[in-house]
Amino acid sequence: MSQSRRISQDGPQSSAALRQQLEQGLAALQLDLSAAAVQQLLDYRAELEKWNAAYNLTAIRLPSDMVTRHLLDSLALLPLLQGGRLLDVGAGAGLPGLVLAICRPQLQVTVLDSNGKKARFMRHAIRALALDNAEVAEVRVEDWQPPRPYDAIVSRAFAQLGDFVAASRHLLAPGGQWLAMKGKLDKSELAAIPAAVEIREIRRLSVPGLDEERHVIVAAVTDAPQASHS
Repeated sequence: MSQSRRISQDGPQSSAALRQQLEQGLAALQLDLSAAAVQQLLDYRAELEKWNAAYNLTAIRLPSDMVTRHLLDSLALLPLLQGGRLLDVGAGAGLPGLVLAICRPQLQVTVLDSNGKKARFMRHAIRALALDNAEVAEVRVEDWQPPRPYDAIVSRAFAQLGDFVAASRHLLAPGGQWLAMKGKLDKSELAAIPAAVEIREIRRLSVPGLDEERHVIVAAVTDAPQASHS
């Protein structure tokens, strides 16, 4: 039995209901994940719920809401990922970075947050789930100096778009792209990006079970070629 399978703390009824909710959401998103990945996602949610009681990592308390607002919301980004190295800025409890690391074992993921308690939880989750492809950077994004830049840099309600791209510009690989997850779009925010950055796509995300506006803004350095990393 895998380590991640052993840590599940849900009772049989709630566990079955949450699994069904997650699997139905995956079907709606047209995502085909392995049984092991589905179990890891459920185990991650269980660990988040357990730690949240003491550390207040997220305002989302109900297990079913965690599936919708954390797991499925993060998974809606999966089809847009490119390249082999991903940075999640302001990852908080590991969203979307750890969720994406679970689903893409070949993807090298860095989850960055300067908050100590959130960084401790992410390190715990990485150990508990045996995520060999994920690491934690407990540092401000402006100060992070990795050995190699990233093909994609994501954020989920981290900061204004202009601040996000400016703070992480030194971390983006040539041909890489930013993926900023947002709720409702703010035209003034879109207009305030640096001159050297262009918005390549704004995609409305449909998150199963969530009746709210969700978008992802895809941005890149002006005139930079598309990434072809693997």
